[in-house]
Amino acid sequence: MSISGDSRRILRTAIFSRLLVFSLMCLWRLLLHPYDTSAALNPPCLGVATAGAPPLWPRAAAAIERSVVWDGVHFLRIAECDYEYEQTFAFFPALPVFISLLARSVFAPLVPLLGFRAVLALAGYALNNAAFLIAAVYFYRLSVLVLRDEAAAYRASMLFCFNPASVFYSSIYSESLYAWFSLGGVFHLLSGSNAMAVLLLALSGLVRSNGALNAGYLFFRDLHRATAAILGKKPLSELKGVAAGGLKIGCVMTPLVFFQAYGYAKLCLGRDPKERRPWCGPGIPRLYGYVQSHYWDVGFLRYFQVKQLPNFLLASPMLLLATCSIMEYVRLRPEAVLSLGLRAPAKERKIAAATSAMPSGEPIGRFTFMRLILNLADRGRRRGNQRLLELGTEGNPVVRQRRHGGRAFRGYSSLLVLPFVYHLAFMAAVAFFVMHVQVATRFLSASPPIYWFAAGYVGGDHASLTSRLIVVYFATFLLLGSLLFSNFYPFT
Repeated sequence: MSISGDSRRILRTAIFSRLLVFSLMCLWRLLLHPYDTSAALNPPCLGVATAGAPPLWPRAAAAIERSVVWDGVHFLRIAECDYEYEQTFAFFPALPVFISLLARSVFAPLVPLLGFRAVLALAGYALNNAAFLIAAVYFYRLSVLVLRDEAAAYRASMLFCFNPASVFYSSIYSESLYAWFSLGGVFHLLSGSNAMAVLLLALSGLVRSNGALNAGYLFFRDLHRATAAILGKKPLSELKGVAAGGLKIGCVMTPLVFFQAYGYAKLCLGRDPKERRPWCGPGIPRLYGYVQSHYWDVGFLRYFQVKQLPNFLLASPMLLLATCSIMEYVRLRPEAVLSLGLRAPAKERKIAAATSAMPSGEPIGRFTFMRLILNLADRGRRRGNQRLLELGTEGNPVVRQRRHGGRAFRGYSSLLVLPFVYHLAFMAAVAFFVMHVQVATRFLSASPPIYWFAAGYVGGDHASLTSRLIVVYFATFLLLGSLLFSNFYPFT
């Protein structure tokens, strides 16, 4: 079964982008003096009296440990010592667990040479860079399915490979794993591989709190299935599928609930009522919200202060790009946006309700996981997804090729883009009004509409001012991120 040339090109580009970012990080680390030098400090885990034997290569171990900065220190600490303190529950468990497993298995022979903490760091770097490669391939495959335009999908994927938050995808942060699981989950959902879709989307909820929002893609699909059931000839059979979809939505939301329950059991149960933290009281425990508010001062409009103006400026390019991508879709499909897509042409609603683009009964286990990533979309397009390709252009009058000011919008106005736009709009609003706003650059970096919209400018018939600004923005933040972040200076 052949692998498309564009998939190989995207994979090669993703590899090159990771080598570039990692090389820049090492270069800036060598040339500049880090603002903070405390990253290598590593007190023993609580309850552990003695440390292990000293590493045989102490200088290499120290250099690796010093390279871990910002939130990476917390992720490694959790991987080594579990959740020791209340504030560490701001970081979800998937990344620390995978790092710990790799360090204790594949990278275990390096422990005598470098020490366990340095090996944890190496495992984290390897895991996240490998996860980004998978995410990049998933991004391309997903873009082909949604946009039905391989050229636009390729341009968008190239932009994703060099996105403004690139430094976080090569560091010990949760961005790479989240992108892998969220993009992969939605891709499998559109391809009809429901079990794989639910698994990956649920895993995204173990990586970051906003992974629970990915249940919205299932909700959108089931909303259109329910509408089709009411209007169709076989409502009972369709409604059974909707009920099963509700269970799948619950599965995607479950990791967030379990993580809160784990924190409650660890920090609240068995303690004297006088020593309990405020969030342990009656009612639903809200550990994650309390930690974010108490330790990081995250809350509605709390960041709206004059002294935070530089951070708003830092986040403004990504927020502007997100806003423009949302508004462009609203301009193209106002009725679809206001009606949740229920007033779209009938053939498009069939696409939104589709659940079996992959041939029924095809055993997923027949393929290796990496081969599945690289081959599934080709197969889906040739068989079940062929009807999506045909119905999409035929059923939507604005999907036809349109050019306006140098922009090519073929595919971006598809109804399949709508749930991604809703998702991006909610995330952008939260980033602007609730979170530390500078985090928006990486918080929104896995949102496909940003790159799909930008791809309409970049690589068009002529290089417009907007296309140049987009390229300059991506390149500048890639360079700035590798320079500032790796030396513990504020970035995002």
